[in-house]
Amino acid sequence: MPLLYGAAYLSLIRVRGLTGPHLTTLCNRGYYWGHPSFPPLRKVGPVQDEKRALWYLKKIPLLAELPQDVLARLAERIQMNEIRRRHVIYLPGDPGAAVYFINGGRVKISKVTRDGKELTLAYRGPGELIGEMCLIEGGPREEMAEAMENALITEIERSDFERLVQQNGGLGYRLMKVLTRRRRELENKIENLVFKDVNSKLAELLIRLSIEYGVDDARGVLVALKITHQEMANLIGSTRETVSLTLSQFRRKGLIQTEGRKVIIADKEGLKALS
Repeated sequence: MPLLYGAAYLSLIRVRGLTGPHLTTLCNRGYYWGHPSFPPLRKVGPVQDEKRALWYLKKIPLLAELPQDVLARLAERIQMNEIRRRHVIYLPGDPGAAVYFINGGRVKISKVTRDGKELTLAYRGPGELIGEMCLIEGGPREEMAEAMENALITEIERSDFERLVQQNGGLGYRLMKVLTRRRRELENKIENLVFKDVNSKLAELLIRLSIEYGVDDARGVLVALKITHQEMANLIGSTRETVSLTLSQFRRKGLIQTEGRKVIIADKEGLKALS
């Protein structure tokens, strides 16, 4: 499957106003914006070793309880791909022909408008499922999945995964729990976007990041995740400039400290009061 740089994809939208089938056609040919002749981007080859594939399948929480023989047959049919940082796994308009599991790395799921504005829906990490909406709707993708760091991805054809769910009730139940949790997360995100100001949204984001990536530090809780101001803005539906200004205010109030692109939560209770 051809891959495209996330930044290049946004450039295609902003500069050419491309979307839907026109954009997908370019992406499927492996083209990227930024060169007058649109040369094809170097592809990242698949990794296929059935023993290795089986080992990784057993590490995926959603699949781990499946019988050994079922996993062994599945390992024969999956595709594993090494995805470079900032390369796109799938794009809006792509066919929803497969689901993906992240074996390593971090993947951003986002919505992009015609004018190139981006809203980050979620970050997914090792063991997590992405591209699951194709199981429900069956239509083309509506979101973009981009590797934020080098990633290893397992690709399972939609028909194979649907058959697996139909034949294994426990898997169907676990999948339902995942989808329910994600719907709740999305509802909470919408509520925050609509009803909360930037101070509240950013404070809540920092608290959430400290829970998910926090490491004890003499200065407080270090968020052991390199995240840019633009990425924070995309997560809370704001702008980079506003996020930078708000973080400066948080620093002056002693709520946080910064270390490069990392944030130290110095006053967690103070951030909770804002959120």
